[in-house]
Amino acid sequence: MSVIEVKNLTKDYGSGRGVFDVSFAVEKGEVFGFLGPNGAGKSTTIRHLMGFSKPQSGETKIFNKDTFDRYFEILKKVGYIPGEIALPQGLTGAEFLKMMQDLQGIHNKERLDYLLDYFKLSKTNLKCETKRMSLGVKRKLAIVASFMSDPDVLILDEPTSGLDIVMQEKFIDFIKAEKARGKTILLSSHIFSEVDATCDRIAIIKDGRIVSQFVADDLKHKTQKFYNVTFVNEKSCKDFVELQEKSDILKVLSFDKNKALISTNDKDINKVIDILSGFHIKEFDNVKETLQDFFMKFYKEDKEFKGI
Repeated sequence: MSVIEVKNLTKDYGSGRGVFDVSFAVEKGEVFGFLGPNGAGKSTTIRHLMGFSKPQSGETKIFNKDTFDRYFEILKKVGYIPGEIALPQGLTGAEFLKMMQDLQGIHNKERLDYLLDYFKLSKTNLKCETKRMSLGVKRKLAIVASFMSDPDVLILDEPTSGLDIVMQEKFIDFIKAEKARGKTILLSSHIFSEVDATCDRIAIIKDGRIVSQFVADDLKHKTQKFYNVTFVNEKSCKDFVELQEKSDILKVLSFDKNKALISTNDKDINKVIDILSGFHIKEFDNVKETLQDFFMKFYKEDKEFKGI
């Protein structure tokens, strides 16, 4: 049974805004990446998972319990970092953490002290009123608050937003450690590096719809490979492209002047090399497809896209 389930979730706010028929599941001990630009529907999905909003249709469940109707049964076992940090005013950092401990009904001093040290929240930070804190300190305070009860499930919405590079790396290492402890984690982000470094499976969301779901290692070790071929002159390149127009061994993805980008399957690489040996080749280089490369295929028509 999946720990986190989103099934055919739809919430239509009009004008193309919202989420539409979104479905995915997260298994116990898995880190699931939810990747997309700002406004794609990540936070809307997470708000429903946290029980803050009721679906128009579909279901959101944690531990097989409906997250809207049975919110308080789930709360103590779920740690949540919101995308936008809005801390209550009039409290110091220490008072905020105490309030959250009382709400959760869990006071784990050893765990709290460890987190405060790990994320470099000093006593001076904790004495400061929340409204006077920098964005980075607020983010670290929210991280500590979400992890201090040592929950079984972690739902993280843009968790490193506002952190410096060093602290982002520390957060990634922390997530890896939590995964090793068997925690179930949903990581919503638009930062490729943290998704690539931590996630077992990844879903890409665009305009409120899931456009791809895949195992992270499948992308890293996929058998379809890409190569840049540089010919000695434009004529050789043109002759090659024309000859391979209907090939079932390789595909010419693009070409310009004396350069061509081709794709082929690992099992056919020797045949491809045999074909290329009949042409005057200057260079033949493997092009590794990154998570960002794969993601951008879904946004290639958005020429003004600046969300990532």
